[in-house]
Amino acid sequence: MSFFKKLKEKITNQTTEVTDKFKSGLEKTRNSVVGRMNDLVYRYRKVDEDFFEELEEILISADVGVTTVMELIDELKDEVRHRNIKDTKDIQPVISEKLAELLEKDSEDAALTLAKDGLSVILVVGVNGVGKTTTIGKLSNHLKKEGKSVLLAAGDTFRAGAIDQLEVWGQRVGVDVIKQQEGSDPAAVVYDALQAAKSREVDVLICDTAGRLQNKVNLMNELEKVKRVIEREVPGAPHEVLLVLDATTGQNALSQAKTFGKSTDVSGIVLTKLDGTAKGGIVLAIRHELDIPVKFVGLGEQVDDLQPFDADQFVYGLFKELIEAPEEEEKA
Repeated sequence: MSFFKKLKEKITNQTTEVTDKFKSGLEKTRNSVVGRMNDLVYRYRKVDEDFFEELEEILISADVGVTTVMELIDELKDEVRHRNIKDTKDIQPVISEKLAELLEKDSEDAALTLAKDGLSVILVVGVNGVGKTTTIGKLSNHLKKEGKSVLLAAGDTFRAGAIDQLEVWGQRVGVDVIKQQEGSDPAAVVYDALQAAKSREVDVLICDTAGRLQNKVNLMNELEKVKRVIEREVPGAPHEVLLVLDATTGQNALSQAKTFGKSTDVSGIVLTKLDGTAKGGIVLAIRHELDIPVKFVGLGEQVDDLQPFDADQFVYGLFKELIEAPEEEEKA
């Protein structure tokens, strides 16, 4: 059975709603990458060095990342030799298969890690402007739909309007927010929220954090302080440290992940605004170069458009036309 056929069968067993979200959310990346790939296949009749060089450029332009692309191209060359592939049309399923292999581990790690009993604490980090507060609101909605009670901590006390913005989201999804005045000590806000969460016996506490202080060192020190408070008050917490990245910033998002990863033990990535970029390949770069699972992706502006990451859905959304083409040809 071909890779495309296997993938199609997997997707058929999942909800149409999720499949549609990934397909529409990846439309810009799909049109850019697959469109250029189809053009490449049309122009080249045989798989040669020139073909691989242009394929390399296409993948790099989609922000797959130079390191990831070079390794992927080497693997593709090995597969071409091993399978004795001559026609460029026959390499398209192999490319998607290799991309799927890069993301396979994400399917295993994508689920949120929560406490088996008692309070779960999620620390959300990221620079200003990436959609951190919006992500917290949408994540709260997602957890509530799963039947969990949620409380929010307004730990971003430095950005003007951050507390108000979180409160608006709290009201929108029906979740309380623990806050203090602007400029307060973030660790003190989180401490208050931890006490409130324990006394109210809520399932999940989500803590917002500052995205920028006077300099990077101050920001990381502040995050470490907040993390220590959480660890002291709830043994084993935080259960997740989610780093929010803006997919439209491409390689800059990758450098942010490296910086935060050194200081806060990031356990998962939330990639926002994936629907707004043609460079969705950043998902592959993060997975391959940082070995941090992408746990959620933003596929639209609606409250339920934050979706748990699914590697099969991602590859299907990216190569939709190629995967569905055989069936259309059979009907014809």
